[in-house]
Amino acid sequence: MIVEVKIPSPGESITEVEIGRWMAENGSLVRKGDEIAEVESDKATLVLVADVSGRLTISAGEGESVAVGSVACTIDTSVEVPDKEPVTEKPEDKTAQEPQVTGKPDSVNTLEPLKEKVQPKITAVAKEMMKVHQLSVDEVLNGLRRIGRKEVESVVNHTQSGAASGISQPPVMSREVTRERMTMLRRKLSERLVAVKNETAMLTTFNEVDMSFVMEIRKRTQQKFLEIHGFKLGFMSFFTKAVVLAAKDHPSVNSMIEGDEMVTPAYADVGIAVQTPKGLMVPVVRNAESKSLSQIELEIKELAEKARNRKITVAELTGGTITITNGGVFGSLLSTPILNPPQSAILGMHNIVERPVAVDGKVEIRPMMYIALSYDHRVIDGKDSVGFLVKVKELIENPGRMVFGGKDPVDLLLGI
Repeated sequence: MIVEVKIPSPGESITEVEIGRWMAENGSLVRKGDEIAEVESDKATLVLVADVSGRLTISAGEGESVAVGSVACTIDTSVEVPDKEPVTEKPEDKTAQEPQVTGKPDSVNTLEPLKEKVQPKITAVAKEMMKVHQLSVDEVLNGLRRIGRKEVESVVNHTQSGAASGISQPPVMSREVTRERMTMLRRKLSERLVAVKNETAMLTTFNEVDMSFVMEIRKRTQQKFLEIHGFKLGFMSFFTKAVVLAAKDHPSVNSMIEGDEMVTPAYADVGIAVQTPKGLMVPVVRNAESKSLSQIELEIKELAEKARNRKITVAELTGGTITITNGGVFGSLLSTPILNPPQSAILGMHNIVERPVAVDGKVEIRPMMYIALSYDHRVIDGKDSVGFLVKVKELIENPGRMVFGGKDPVDLLLGI
């Protein structure tokens, strides 16, 4: 029986997608539950999964745009699939034999000892291709099914030329260029980023935060937090909580323009920028204002894992009233983050660096972080942007205030 595998709908407004990558070869055998292709829309990357076992016949090529609901491939269930043997080989590869080299049995009779003794040289282009296709050195070596005359002569010539000169040969300079079609997601992202620069009055304001208290809390409570909740405590949950509390005092930061109206939600759906192999994605923690620190931390962890593993849904990427991005994980000291439309503000976190600072008239070394707020000046006034960032700073430097809604507990006690 021939079973059709159709393109699923990534979201209500999406009518066309692009075949990003086939994870199984045309004509190969696939088992039920195998991931067979990546399908890219302008919002997310989805994975096609085989519903049955059989022989795969591909109908749409990589990079081809196809309509939602159309047939991407078919699976012939009349072809029996082995239970234990690998099923990813091409049909024409079934007769390929492992290389048989005669000679000294201890040196070149098998490939396994060579893999352990020799570390192959890898060009920059090859490294980039391996990174894009998520391949290890062993996987590439395993894919080399035949050693021919050309390969042997290349090694012999290289060895002889090096021995004749008596010195090691310099690496050959490469002039290779790699061209790769931009994914639909990256093309859409590019369009949106250019639109932000052209259609908003974007400004950025900066401040710095002393991370001593938060770092001390994490160090002191990390083991107990891990035992109770089953995952580690990070910095992002502190900043998410600080952002939603600061937005209560400065609601315009949580606002956006729709037509001729300025919309200010009573809730805070915080987008968390996550770097994935397919590019930047921003899953959303909904109603963050009503969640505890541990709940926020868990949700960020789960959403980030789903985004990196291509399991994220369009619904989990849609919406958001304000975004947080952390360039510090890549070593960024300072940056001006770009808005995530239609939102009007984005908070940028950066690297934590020990710097001398003045504390009570004395110079001390403290772990400091620069923070940046990019905002749409059409919606947010300078006073609110600066006030919001100062409030975030206060809450991170005094995280106990988060328990009291961002207020000083002494002020609450005194009713002032």
